Amino acid sequence: KRLSDRRRKSEKRCCGVGLFRTEVKDQLFLEKEITSANEMLFLQIPLLAVLLPEFHEQVSFQIIQIASFYNQSWVQNLGSGWLGELQTHGWDSNSDTIIFLWPWSKGNFSNEDLTELGKLFHVFSIGFLQAFHNHASQWQLEYPFELQTTGGCELYFGESSTGFLRVAYQGSDFLHFQNNSWVPSPEGGNHTFPLSLSHFPKKEPKGKENHLNLYVCVRVLIRIPFLSSAVRPEAWLSTGSSPGPGRLMLVCHISGFHPKPIWVMWMRGEQEHLGTQPGDVLPNADRTWYLQVSLDVEAIEAVGLSCRVRHSRHHNSVVLIILAVIVPLVLLTGLAFWLRKR
Repeated sequence: KRLSDRRRKSEKRCCGVGLFRTEVKDQLFLEKEITSANEMLFLQIPLLAVLLPEFHEQVSFQIIQIASFYNQSWVQNLGSGWLGELQTHGWDSNSDTIIFLWPWSKGNFSNEDLTELGKLFHVFSIGFLQAFHNHASQWQLEYPFELQTTGGCELYFGESSTGFLRVAYQGSDFLHFQNNSWVPSPEGGNHTFPLSLSHFPKKEPKGKENHLNLYVCVRVLIRIPFLSSAVRPEAWLSTGSSPGPGRLMLVCHISGFHPKPIWVMWMRGEQEHLGTQPGDVLPNADRTWYLQVSLDVEAIEAVGLSCRVRHSRHHNSVVLIILAVIVPLVLLTGLAFWLRKR
């Protein structure tokens, strides 16, 4: 599927131009990492449940690579890492290094760990793209063309965790890894891509690349400190621009919460108000989230309304904000309306 314009613009800010290059030592490095991944993966997934006992929502991490093939010797390579909907990492193709977009993006990785992961990403991605570069004519690929590769994992604690690896050609999905083999997508059109592991810089049994993908993804999630803690939301009330004479725009602000899933509703007693207008959940600079929920009502109906918030950080899962502040707001609105009439 096509990547959003937001992601494309963000990726262009943090990546550079690189040429294909493969070395024998890179192949040996990747083979070693794949073997290590297969041995360690079964230990790390249970470890997540131990380290993150209060985190019960689905969490995902993915690496997106966009490669623009201009001719037989030059390709522009853009890379980024995403924790859910939040971009956390970039990739500098000139120096083959990871770019950290947030203070916490580095997690508690050592410099040695980061060098290893950077090299692993470089070798695996270059080996994959080299296959398309070498077989462009055989697979009827005409320059220029674009490949989009997405790999990562989805974890839901208490259930199985899965890795995924998908490839898109010219913006449409055509290939994904499933059941230890590459499966073409119906959207692939007339192009056929007879990919096999012989096209990659390694010689391992089928399925190891998916283990490697999940292994790296789990390592990243384990080492991002804030995933192990839930942050309680803060809430406050305000009024927005008046929708009209005798009316109020009530705004309930909720900020500083983590994880992202949250429920907010304007209430009258125990009844949900159907006029509730939720906004988008947006990221704060400190990796927490912000949301505002509005309600357009007549001023005389504002008394008795409340904004209710449910979040996993609260032991009772409910925070009730009584609109005591609304009483003076109603009086002021009524006074202003009366003065205008006079």
